[in-house]
Amino acid sequence: MSKQIIQDEDSAFKRFGQALADWCEKWFPDAFVFAVLAVLIVFLIGWAMGNNPGQMTIMFGNGFWGLIPFTMQMAFIVIGGYALASSPPIYKIVQKLAELPKTSRGAIAFVAFFSMASSLFSWGFSLIFSGLLVREICRRIKGVDFRAIGAAAYLGLGAVWALGLSSSAALLMNTKGSIPADLYKISGLITLDKTIFTWQSMTTCGIIMALSVIIAYFSAPTPEKAKTAEFYGVNLEPLEFKLGTKEKPSEWLEYSPILTILISAIGLVYLYHMVSTKGWLNVLDLNTFNFMFLILAMLLHWRPRSFLKAIASSVPATAGVLVQFPFYGGIFGLIMGTGISHALAQIFTNISTQGTYPVLVGIYSAVLGLFVPSGGSKWIIEAPYVLEAAKNLGVNMGWVVNIYNAAEALPNLVNPFWMLPLLGVLNMKAREMVGYSVLQLMFHIPVVLFLCWLFSKTLPYVPPVF
Repeated sequence: MSKQIIQDEDSAFKRFGQALADWCEKWFPDAFVFAVLAVLIVFLIGWAMGNNPGQMTIMFGNGFWGLIPFTMQMAFIVIGGYALASSPPIYKIVQKLAELPKTSRGAIAFVAFFSMASSLFSWGFSLIFSGLLVREICRRIKGVDFRAIGAAAYLGLGAVWALGLSSSAALLMNTKGSIPADLYKISGLITLDKTIFTWQSMTTCGIIMALSVIIAYFSAPTPEKAKTAEFYGVNLEPLEFKLGTKEKPSEWLEYSPILTILISAIGLVYLYHMVSTKGWLNVLDLNTFNFMFLILAMLLHWRPRSFLKAIASSVPATAGVLVQFPFYGGIFGLIMGTGISHALAQIFTNISTQGTYPVLVGIYSAVLGLFVPSGGSKWIIEAPYVLEAAKNLGVNMGWVVNIYNAAEALPNLVNPFWMLPLLGVLNMKAREMVGYSVLQLMFHIPVVLFLCWLFSKTLPYVPPVF
């Protein structure tokens, strides 16, 4: 009897997931719409606060290009991740892993786990690695729902990426030269041992990963009801590494590993020097991270021609970053110039207590992420007032960064911005996978907020270090 009840509940859960997926396929808008709406909403709020509209246009324009260095850093995370994941040795690992799952439901849970595990290393790598894993699995197992497994491949960005080594907020706060001057006056330097490498952060990460895999497994449609890759007309041919033949003497170096060996050796010696002199926790900033990925990708591709081919393939996946980040820079200029930042800090201070602040920050970060779906640029917008309020209330600022990290991933589950590289690999539309992401979001919200509140009680306030 109990087994029958479980089966009935399981069936209802699957039907609910399929209904969400069908609804989102019909109604979900494009990522750029969210960015434009965010500009208009912030502009109207600034106007309502008494700011002159003409002056606000100047604030927007002055801030528009303010995030260019950070934009390039984010673009290179995508480029380096793609180049590394598509290298022949890593692609062979992908093919071997794709042979392990034997059922459609098991395959979806399998992809969910590896998507999240790889995102802790690099979210850019995770998107491409998981997308290639999906393609290889769907070539081998029939009846896998392409929407559900696509959403599983996206879980790294929608669940735990910001709790790992590619956390934009944590790396930014660990990089003195990247912290805006106004923010540095508030927070000082917040090192990684106070953010992502605390036991509270790692425990939060483990719980979210377990929850996500369970949801992915039990919501997977049966093969009979699945919408497969074939249904969407997706070609699942494997990657090709044919480089052609040398036609001119000038092309000899492009096909030779000599340059790769020399440049990689120089790069690895530099990384060793940085780690040995500063310690590995202190060198994990965005620039070093991107440098490491590019050198490693070059080494694994072995020949410059192969490496450049991978780079060329990765560039289209950066289009969303390059086009939308300037708008986020404009939003930052409006929030800081209109006084919205200071007003929000006062609101958080007035309505919060030391106990309720972690939950309120988590909710706010998640809501703002619907309009600014970038962990790094959104943190620059949000950090001045949330950290100022944390100081006023005596809340551990390192844990506030972690609250941001955990809550920031929530809106990614429904905002299509960071899906773009994965969608390119899978040849899908955001609306086709976001339904299963919404299902994950319904469970993630209460769990994430509870953990943010619970672990905040275990960390005392620490004054900023300058």
